[in-house]
Amino acid sequence: MNGSKRTICGVGGTALAWAAAVALASGQGAPPAQIPREVLAENVFKNVTVLRGISADEFMGTMGIFSAATGMNCTECHVDNGTWAGYALDDKAPKRTARRMVTIMAEINKQYFGGRQVVTCFSCHRGGNRPRATPSITQLYSPVTVDELDVLLPPALPGTPTAAQILDKYLQAVGGAQRAAGLTSYVAKGTYTGYGPENFPRPVEIWAKAPNQKIVVLRDPMSGDNVTVFDGRSGWISAPFRPIDVLELHGAELDAARAEAELTFPANIKQALTNMRSSSDFINNRTVLAVQGNKGNALVTMYFDEESGLLSRLVRSTPSPVGRVMAQTDYADYREVAGLRLPFRWTTSWFDGRTNFEMSDMQTNVAVDAARFAKPGPPKPYK
Repeated sequence: MNGSKRTICGVGGTALAWAAAVALASGQGAPPAQIPREVLAENVFKNVTVLRGISADEFMGTMGIFSAATGMNCTECHVDNGTWAGYALDDKAPKRTARRMVTIMAEINKQYFGGRQVVTCFSCHRGGNRPRATPSITQLYSPVTVDELDVLLPPALPGTPTAAQILDKYLQAVGGAQRAAGLTSYVAKGTYTGYGPENFPRPVEIWAKAPNQKIVVLRDPMSGDNVTVFDGRSGWISAPFRPIDVLELHGAELDAARAEAELTFPANIKQALTNMRSSSDFINNRTVLAVQGNKGNALVTMYFDEESGLLSRLVRSTPSPVGRVMAQTDYADYREVAGLRLPFRWTTSWFDGRTNFEMSDMQTNVAVDAARFAKPGPPKPYK
């Protein structure tokens, strides 16, 4: 956890809160058939008055959007009495205001945009707890800063390579399509660091098996391991300081986990997404070529360095009632392993924290027991 006001819950940090009870009043009706009733937000958390009919994992992501949009942390809307039940049952004024504002936002989208999610919390708040009503003279005459693109890519400029051309160049950059197809598994070990008082290297272990099984284990000797698993069909997150010890993924969050597991293996890159389109952008003053596509209800954007052809960044987003939940991974330090160039360093950032990974050892095409990808148990301290 980085300790900023925006942070809710970072890796290895002290949790503030997830169990909030703000929601979307839009007459959602019966819950989607693919979401079991026992994992619906209103059946997992208490005092959910309007954000009903969505899964608990989508509900938790929605809390991150509130924090990112307003620059506020959990305790500014919830009573911090040290228990999840306390967070849920209180009704502080900011929480009541949030419920009204989300209802207003939903009505604006319904009345003026045909129900499309054009206006979100971030549209007005822009990281502040109160939307500004007056333009800033200082900002008007200050040097122009480049604003990053929204999640949806703009149309490609003339001459931009197609998605297929960009992905072909990537496959060549990592060692060729034939070598990529020969990668059946890998095991990696290294360290990870987060932010805050517990910012020190701790062990991380990764097992992956083609075409789409993956487990990432963040070891923590004090608070307990953080485990993310996708077994090819289902996904789970087991983590300390959460209101749900083992959270099962559903809907778009499950789609995003599937995409990340598949894209671990370069040979999958041309088949993992649908409706792929290309564009261009800049990352750290370097030109990148972007490929964006869908994995079910998740939106995935891959940015490739124009010069090297290697993957620089992967951004995935999933819908929620109040905006899109984002996660971004930036890759670096590509090294050759058995004829393939694979990243040994990456940073994953999301609304609630940022984690840096650095691998020290990576082995390919080793036997990986299928039991590795079973549903994890509750978090336990690493010994």
